[in-house]
Amino acid sequence: MDIKKLYYSIGEVSKMFDVNASLIRFWEKEFEIINPKKNKRGSRLFSESDVDCIRLIYQLVKERGYTLQGAKKKLKENKDDTVNDTEVIKRLQHIKKKLLEIKDLI
Repeated sequence: MDIKKLYYSIGEVSKMFDVNASLIRFWEKEFEIINPKKNKRGSRLFSESDVDCIRLIYQLVKERGYTLQGAKKKLKENKDDTVNDTEVIKRLQHIKKKLLEIKDLI
């Protein structure tokens, strides 16, 4: 069972996607759907919803080759399809991980 946190630091989020924290900050400025809270020190606190939005952007820009403008347009016009595609990919990656674990046991 995976334990989920309420909030993730920018360092944790950047490690999840293997990108620099500066890219996460840049995407935050470029895409309205990313809205992390900030603590008293000004550190960003990303919710699971924010991480899901970053996952959408990552999939469009890094995996599917969209430009930033193209990704913004896709999310604005047809966010549901993009969310569904991302969910399917997330599930398939989870299944792959489990299958590899089973393979290692055999």
